[in-house]
Amino acid sequence: MDEELLTIGAFAARVRLSAKALRLYDRLGLLAPAHVDAASGYRYYSASQTGRARLVALLRQLDMPLARVTEVVEADGAEAADRLAAYWAEVETRVAGQRTLAEYLRARLSGRSSEMYERFEVGTVEVPEQVVISETRHTLAGELPAWIGASLTRLEAAAGECGGVTGAPFVVYHAEVSTESDGPAESCVPVADEAAARAWAEARGRARETRVRVEPARRLAYTRITKAQVAHPQILAAFEAVEQWIAEQGLEQAGPCREVYFADWEASGPDDAVCDVAFPVS
Repeated sequence: MDEELLTIGAFAARVRLSAKALRLYDRLGLLAPAHVDAASGYRYYSASQTGRARLVALLRQLDMPLARVTEVVEADGAEAADRLAAYWAEVETRVAGQRTLAEYLRARLSGRSSEMYERFEVGTVEVPEQVVISETRHTLAGELPAWIGASLTRLEAAAGECGGVTGAPFVVYHAEVSTESDGPAESCVPVADEAAARAWAEARGRARETRVRVEPARRLAYTRITKAQVAHPQILAAFEAVEQWIAEQGLEQAGPCREVYFADWEASGPDDAVCDVAFPVS
């Protein structure tokens, strides 16, 4: 070979990566050595690989997963920059959510929970029996908003075959949904014609865990929140405020909590009321 080759140790020192990392990147096809000695198995790298190796090292300092690093280093200039920008936008979104969660937890830990709860006005409402078509899914918190939007859109479209929509769509949480617990959650749309709804569900089979059921008449304790407050973790304070009010009133929870979406989500602004956070009570 005309180009001088560097041992893995020398190359690691030059590009500020460990030999262990270089072996890993070789196995993943991210940064293969220029030459491997057939007899000894020793890896050798060329000086021309320095730029790619240093780019990998810098991207890893952003906590970028190796699969995403590969996408960036394999792309051409403009595309690589766009891929990096997309990754960093995701990071900033995640950090913004974590910052809000940290502020929420700090308020709880410092004993200021009651101040958060006082912002919510809680009352009760009687809801009649409803026939609903629904989709159920085990989902983590990060996937929840997209799934709610998609599932309610599908169900509202299907409601035309079931006599039409007769009430506000809602989501029932049959178990906790968080970053570690996956529910399940159930999206529901009230419809007019139970027989037509059952025919529709039968034709669907088990697709998307679709079913028809009769939601019994309920008394709900609820608080109304804005579009901005629907975001996690702000919505947790709303749920806790309702739970606290239920206890103060001497009532008992009589079913799983839910979110009732009564407004046009896309047309609503951050400060517009869009959702009732509710618990069935007795």
